[in-house]
Amino acid sequence: MNTGPRPKLLIVEDDAGLQRQLRWAYDDYEVIVAGDRREAIDAVRAEEPAVVTLDLGLPPDPDGVSEGFATLAEILRLKPDTKVIVASGHGARESALRAIAEGAWDFYQKPIDIDALGLIVARAFHVHALEQENRRLATASREALGGLITAAPEMLKVTSMIERVANADVSVMLLGASGTGKEVLARGLHEKSGRKGQFVAINCAAIPETLLESELFGHEKGAFTGAVKTTEGKIELADGGTLFLDEIGDVPLPLQVKLLRFLQERVIERVGGRKPIAVDTRIVCATHQDVDAMVASGAFREDLYYRLAEIVVRIPSLAERTGDPVLLAKHFLHHYAKTMNRPVTGLSPDALGAIDAWGWPGNVRELENRMKRAVIMADGKSVTAIDLDLAERDTPDPINLKAVRESADRKAIRHALARAEGNISNTAKLLGISRPTLYDLLKNYDLHA
Repeated sequence: MNTGPRPKLLIVEDDAGLQRQLRWAYDDYEVIVAGDRREAIDAVRAEEPAVVTLDLGLPPDPDGVSEGFATLAEILRLKPDTKVIVASGHGARESALRAIAEGAWDFYQKPIDIDALGLIVARAFHVHALEQENRRLATASREALGGLITAAPEMLKVTSMIERVANADVSVMLLGASGTGKEVLARGLHEKSGRKGQFVAINCAAIPETLLESELFGHEKGAFTGAVKTTEGKIELADGGTLFLDEIGDVPLPLQVKLLRFLQERVIERVGGRKPIAVDTRIVCATHQDVDAMVASGAFREDLYYRLAEIVVRIPSLAERTGDPVLLAKHFLHHYAKTMNRPVTGLSPDALGAIDAWGWPGNVRELENRMKRAVIMADGKSVTAIDLDLAERDTPDPINLKAVRESADRKAIRHALARAEGNISNTAKLLGISRPTLYDLLKNYDLHA
């Protein structure tokens, strides 16, 4: 038996008979009743209910909707995460759609069907709880490692490993596809290391081969045409701190020899210089290439590889990070809606399903770019799959009815998993099936929670 506090449900209804009926019907909740706008706003301030049912026809305008819409606006201004479910009478669908456009979560028709409204209310509480947990996990993640946002067990293992090696005097190699967050993790490692010097990053693939040596090791005045002054390289700039070498696989072989000498002796010589300079710089490197294959083919020095890869951390792709695509999508949505002053507040159900089903070949970078564009393109308050350019593509006709059913099952399960952030119990509830049945379906369709 659950002895914890019951969820709070505010019923805004001026009909005393309906008040009693609804209070009696929802004994699973702590029901608070209000008969007009003032009482409703007082209740929201005092009780902070997660879910509100709101009759738009409130006194002093019981036959109109002006008072109801004013109440809706004030509730959402005070507590934007409240799930407000508005009542619409027969023939008042226009008012219901307007309420949704202005931030209501759902609507129900009068006369009231207690069972149907009960399902809407239960779903609203469930979604509110998921969103709260989402925010909690996002906040906890930020505190864990330098601003990284994740709730996926696969990624939390990576951050835990990085935190363990942060204080050790070892070189770390991060292996992962482009856009998986290698620089964010490298910066987080530096912040956890306690090193007093600065964090310096350089993308070895973005600098011409002829300039890369000078960028890394610096140069003396007159070392080459255009060298009008002595310049420190990135290794010197990171003295006492951390140097992040992104795309280390693109360093040419002649420069690999000089980099190996630095790692062995902890001294450098600038281009055109003769004086060795001692430096205390920790190296963290990353690449999306198969370094083992490069070593085998002779494209990357084996001795340098072992110097750089004292600790190897393999970063999962976004598609392998359970629940993270939706978590990150919501983060980027709120970030860009705020910075670009757009009225977008959430993701539509088809967007959630599309985000969950997409393979994200460009990883977090692709997701961020799509969310930024979608926030700009969205017509309403919710980003849709079309805004994300992830609307369903045309697919071949199914071969038989079994294939149709399997496709529908897969789509429904993926969508529910996305809505429930990968939680099996909540996914089963959304689908209206038992947990054992869901486990069987996941196994049969080779899906992963």
